[in-house]
Amino acid sequence: MLTEPKLTSTRRSLLPWLALVTVWVVWGSTYLGIQMAVDTIPPLLMAGFRYLIAGVVMYAIVAPRHASGANRPTKLHVRSALVVAALMLVGGNGLLSVGETTVDSGLAALIVATVPVWMVLINAAVTKTRVTLTMTLALLLGTVGVGVLVGGPGADVDTGGAILVLIGSLCWAAGSVYARSASLPPHPLVVASLEMVIGGVLLVALAGVKGEFGELELANVSTESIVGFLWLVVAGSMLAFTAYGYANATLPNDTMATYAYVNPVVAVALGTLLGEEELSPNLLLGGAVIVSAVVLIVGGKAITRRIKGRGAPPGDSPGASAAETPDTEAPDSEAASDPATESSVPKGSSR
Repeated sequence: MLTEPKLTSTRRSLLPWLALVTVWVVWGSTYLGIQMAVDTIPPLLMAGFRYLIAGVVMYAIVAPRHASGANRPTKLHVRSALVVAALMLVGGNGLLSVGETTVDSGLAALIVATVPVWMVLINAAVTKTRVTLTMTLALLLGTVGVGVLVGGPGADVDTGGAILVLIGSLCWAAGSVYARSASLPPHPLVVASLEMVIGGVLLVALAGVKGEFGELELANVSTESIVGFLWLVVAGSMLAFTAYGYANATLPNDTMATYAYVNPVVAVALGTLLGEEELSPNLLLGGAVIVSAVVLIVGGKAITRRIKGRGAPPGDSPGASAAETPDTEAPDSEAASDPATESSVPKGSSR
């Protein structure tokens, strides 16, 4: 009679970890998915339809229960979602997709891994808080790491593509900081789907201005690009964010923050094993430096929270949820992380 409850309890304790592993693997794989998709599909058009399809499907699922009646998004919500989508999905993921037409997926993932560093600095500038020694050291490590990736030993990198990915990372970080204080719908899946629909429309419009509709030749779209695109829509934009939301609600902040440095490692591994990308000395050295900067930012905040929390009575929450912690970022969500840290996916963004 006691066996069934024990199995149920074990299953419940495993589900959050399965969700976190899903976030590790799926968001880490989106970089290779993007590279596969943009091989024969124009990048902005690919990113636009990726988010438009995923956003419409998700909104149709969650809206009847969480975005109707009194919960219907207001004009202010839509304006805030527009700003977030423009920064994170158009500036962040749009530039990442363009950059990956000339830059390997593993290298792009490692550049995006600097997002937590930029988030801390942007947040410090916006809130006019002191830049600590930890922040300064992380910034230096992140900068050096990007420099090694682009110009280190064995480097053969398209500088223009790498710069686009770096600018995209800054846009993602800025959007993440803005989203923390923006007026957005209360339900994270409503926010994610709303931002994806808006971001998809903006990206498709931008693709039209850039002339990408004329560049698209449906007969030449490869099976590999179709597989990559479908993976991004279903797994990267819907499954992973849902898993992130569940894991984020049930696991400690410090545990959730691990995806900030696991994702780029997964991306490099998949790029090497499946994408036939070269594991060069600059990638290993620069990646190690960047991941060290992320660990310094995320780990330093975790240690500070533990020290401050030692005097708290049992049962007190150690702080805000991972999507609300003020000093780091997805990267990706939701959106996310893609890239990012414990707050990389603010209020529903999808990486």
